[in-house]
Order: sequence, then C-alpha cells, then structure tokens
Amino acid sequence: MPGMWWVVGASLLVGLVAAYLIWTAGRVERLRVRADSAARALDAHLLRRAAAAAVLAERRYGVELYAAARIALDAEPEEREAAENDLTRQLRAVRLDPTDPECEAVIAASRRLALARQVHTDLVRDARSARGRPLVRLLRMGRRHPWPRYFDIDDPTLELPTDVPA
Repeated sequence: MPGMWWVVGASLLVGLVAAYLIWTAGRVERLRVRADSAARALDAHLLRRAAAAAVLAERRYGVELYAAARIALDAEPEEREAAENDLTRQLRAVRLDPTDPECEAVIAASRRLALARQVHTDLVRDARSARGRPLVRLLRMGRRHPWPRYFDIDDPTLELPTDVPA
C-alpha cells in the first residue's frame, strides 16, 4: 500500500501543474485579446479625432491642419504614428475655443484618445509581460500570434488657452 500513495501524490502533482499551465495559457490568450481590442478602440478614437479636426480645419483653420487631418485619416499602418504626431502638433498650433462646438468636439476627441492610448499602453505592457515569462516562452504559449505593439504617439491632450473659460 505505501506505493499507492506515491501514485496518488504524483497524480495530484501532475494535475496541479496541468491546471497551472492551462490557467497560464488562458491568461496569455486573454491579455492578447484585450490588447487587440484596445488597439481597435485606439484606432477608432484616432479616426474620430482626425475626422473632427478635418471638419474644423475645413471650416475655419485652413490648409495645414486640414492636410494633417487628411494624412492621418489616410495613413498606412507603418506611417500612422508619424501622421498622428503631426496632427497633434498642428492642433496645438491653432487656438481652439472650448466654447465653440466644433472646437469642443476636437478637444473632447483628443481627451478620449488620450484615455484610449493609456488603456492600450497598459494592456500591451501586461500582454508583453505575460508572454515574456520564462515558462510561457519555454512552452511557446503565444507563438500563434505576433507580439502586441505599442502605439507610440505624443500625448494628444490639447492645452486650452488660459484666457478662455473651460
């Protein structure tokens, strides 16, 4: 009978290790899915801000802002970060009146974009951290999907003029 306890102990140990590995693989996959969802949400906020900026520029602020907004709307994925940074610089160069509904739409879109960017950065960091663990790398748990990428842009929050009430 003493040999039976070894079998039970070994079976219990194998079961616990298997449960941990399944939980770890599920966590890696959940974080990847959340990072992908955050990337899609970030993309949607980038498009909303660029569209609001294009409308504003078309009606009021001229060619440079309109061109930057159109470039951001039409940018290929590998050019996207530079186009968004240029749009942010153009938006900071104009004086936005927060009491004007069209300006307020751009300001609000920029605030939502800043929040979406932070959420995306946090989730990408967590997903990369989970995939970088030695056991996950050893067992190649994330091999079917590319590593989540950061979207490296300047802070899109716009400074408001101090002489205009918010």
